[in-house]
Amino acid sequence: MPRASDPKPLYNRLRVLRADLDLSRADLAARVGVNPQTIGAIERGDHSPSLALALNICEVFDLPVEAVFSRQPFPPLSAAYSGRAHGPAAPTPPGR
Repeated sequence: MPRASDPKPLYNRLRVLRADLDLSRADLAARVGVNPQTIGAIERGDHSPSLALALNICEVFDLPVEAVFSRQPFPPLSAAYSGRAHGPAAPTPPGR
């Protein structure tokens, strides 16, 4: 959850991405050169990373920054798989 005093909150997918790679906070912190508490604070929205730290985090996951951080809340992953994240599904061509 972003800080209430931050007029432009920064959302992230760190917890989900760490779980996908089976990384603990300590593992990710070691890879990017910070302490595990910093990773926890970023995940909770209590701390916004510097640009350098955000890019280092994105390199660990081999993802662009906008796939990891956003000014808008990320939709649930279930929405992405059900087609709700991108609007209605495309119609099926005739004969299929």
